[in-house]
Amino acid sequence: MKVSTKDKIIESAVMLFNQKGFSGTSVREIAKSADVNVAHISYYFKGKGGLMEHLVSEFYEGYNKTLETAAGNISFQSTQEQLLQLVFDILSYQHNNRQLTRFVYREVTIDSTLIREIMSTYLMKEKYIFQLIIEEGEKQREHLTLPLPHFILQLKSLLMMPYLQPQYISEVLYMQPHEPYFYKMYFEEIKIWIRSVFRTGDMRSQISAVQ
Repeated sequence: MKVSTKDKIIESAVMLFNQKGFSGTSVREIAKSADVNVAHISYYFKGKGGLMEHLVSEFYEGYNKTLETAAGNISFQSTQEQLLQLVFDILSYQHNNRQLTRFVYREVTIDSTLIREIMSTYLMKEKYIFQLIIEEGEKQREHLTLPLPHFILQLKSLLMMPYLQPQYISEVLYMQPHEPYFYKMYFEEIKIWIRSVFRTGDMRSQISAVQ
């Protein structure tokens, strides 16, 4: 199957941005790697900034589709099962797009107008879906035992860490984050954590019993 000019640019940009950083990569280097004319980058993306915006938006569009699918299953699964399915789907999505994931997660640590827009659209929607799942669980007496913001913070840290620090994982811990077995084993550890932060039943009775 023939790769389109646009896709060749995207593939080369992701590779170079990961190797040299966004600021350290020139449009000419991207064009050379993709074996296209520099003018093609301007035509498709309006320059390097537009290319980065496309990559970040493309990543979060796919990411949010994963979240929306989970939100659509609220009536059919327990809170814990729904969260576990969501986590597995996110890990699968990140693994299947690991180079793009690594680039995007590094970029969202930098304060910029683009990243602020990402926060106010995609990531606020992510928070809303997590909150919706937890609130529905409360109605079914599945109680989160830590504050929601702390839960989201810890969960996000677990999900992002392998892509923010792949060298640490491979060179210090001697694990291979690029292998499919890694995220499947990693999921099993996250499952244990999620199980540990929920209590089922009447929360008031549990508190009284402790007192």
